[in-house]
Amino acid sequence: MTSRAMAVGAVAGAIASTAYRRARSNSGIRPSSPDSNNNDGSSNKSNSNATSTSNHSSSSSNCSPRGNGKNVGILGIEVYTPRTYISQSSLEKHSGVSPGKYTLGLGQEALAITGDAEDVNSMALTVVHSLLEKYSIDPHSVGRLEVGTETLVDKSKSTKTVLMDLFDGNSDIEGATVVNACYGGTAALLNAFTWVESDGWDGRYAIVVAVDIATYARGPARPTCGAGAVAVLIGRDAPLAFADPRERATHASNVYDFFKPDHSVEYPVVDGALSQVCYYRALEDCYGRFCDRIDRLNGVTNKNGADGKVRYFDAESADYFVFHAPYNKLVQKSYGRMFLIDARRKHLMKLNRPDSEEKKTEDEDDISSKADPQSRPTSDAIAEEHLTKPIEETYADKALEGTLKSVSKSSYAQRLTDSNAASKIVGNTYTASVFMGIASLIDRVGGRGDLTPGKSVVVFSYGSGALATMYRLHVRQPTSSGVCTIEDMAKKLSLTERLASREEVDPSELDLALETRARMHRGGAPYSPVYPTDGRMFPGTYYLN
Repeated sequence: MTSRAMAVGAVAGAIASTAYRRARSNSGIRPSSPDSNNNDGSSNKSNSNATSTSNHSSSSSNCSPRGNGKNVGILGIEVYTPRTYISQSSLEKHSGVSPGKYTLGLGQEALAITGDAEDVNSMALTVVHSLLEKYSIDPHSVGRLEVGTETLVDKSKSTKTVLMDLFDGNSDIEGATVVNACYGGTAALLNAFTWVESDGWDGRYAIVVAVDIATYARGPARPTCGAGAVAVLIGRDAPLAFADPRERATHASNVYDFFKPDHSVEYPVVDGALSQVCYYRALEDCYGRFCDRIDRLNGVTNKNGADGKVRYFDAESADYFVFHAPYNKLVQKSYGRMFLIDARRKHLMKLNRPDSEEKKTEDEDDISSKADPQSRPTSDAIAEEHLTKPIEETYADKALEGTLKSVSKSSYAQRLTDSNAASKIVGNTYTASVFMGIASLIDRVGGRGDLTPGKSVVVFSYGSGALATMYRLHVRQPTSSGVCTIEDMAKKLSLTERLASREEVDPSELDLALETRARMHRGGAPYSPVYPTDGRMFPGTYYLN
């Protein structure tokens, strides 16, 4: 082994074993009383707010029309992001680029920064500790804890094991750390859903943590840095439920669009153009099969869909969408491409209809559009050549991109603006990105009282390499007393207010923060953080000592 490799291994081990200190906070995790726990570590009672769900009735008038009635899903959610941030407009000036290159070109407003005093372990400790406090969770009532991250502190020891310090006396907790670029958190979430839904579930909560620090070398990708962590509480009878596990579709492929082959640095190797195409491919593959699956579950056929008796699932069928958001311009473009997929599916279905049905449908569409020109199908705005040409040939078509932006603009504003709000001012958070979107939706739409029972949320998660999943969540009213509603979660989050309380720092600090992190990775052990922390952390933040 070379001395360089030894130094890298040494610093990784030193960081992993570093004692973490918590910034002053006025609260602490409520200790469990010994007589409240069974011998197997599970809890007979809950503290408040979020209630153990092992004895809950599964029947509810608010259940999805399908599913098994268990309504496994999100019972609570918490977000952490560093207190300091840089505005994208100031970064444009600092970088000497034209105004609007980051704010308009990327669709971003700000990015969170942190230096060598925080790592994913400390950030995970912060967000999980806060989740336990806010929802008054007895640490013994947690039976699964799984982490998604790609910002590895150690190539062997997992972040999940570091978090066990928060569960003193409860070693009976399943789960591990899952790694696949930005997808690890979603893999952990689906694992948690499956565990809570299964016959092997012991009645305790699952907690899923998605945490990352997005860093890039100097160049065009550096404005897409960011940092954040999200912890999600999973159980049954949830107000935001994965009610029917069949409502999902996954894409998996072998591509090298973004990867980290050099373990001595945090920076990835990125092919930006290829990564965007891979994102499109994954979205379109997931979305096409997701639509087909929902249509089959709804009993939609080529005939009754054509007759208008049942509506095909399309880009305007869900009340809200949440996308993985490395930068928001990509989300806007990607949502527009869903309208292209809708038009191509409709065109294909039309070709597969018997002549008599096709003529009848054409006549009905013609009468409808003459009566109300605004009711013309969106596909009419998309040139027929784009409905038949190989999909790969549409990726670089700027005219088509403009058309799709136009036809999807109002729907995007209605269905994605709220879920994208946090990521626009926090930046890229890798595995946490899609969870940041869910939290943003709960905070903003739930805070307004508009995320009401009966509404649905479609989530698209992507990780380079590549893995992606699209799934649907349903908003419902829990039937058990003590379970938080969406409005309760929004109040506990107060995400908009917390993000507004952050401190803006000079854009030169981005270079400083990333250089301190680079030193940490190449410096060897022992290592002492040098990035300033005094007065720069939210109360309750863990940091490296």
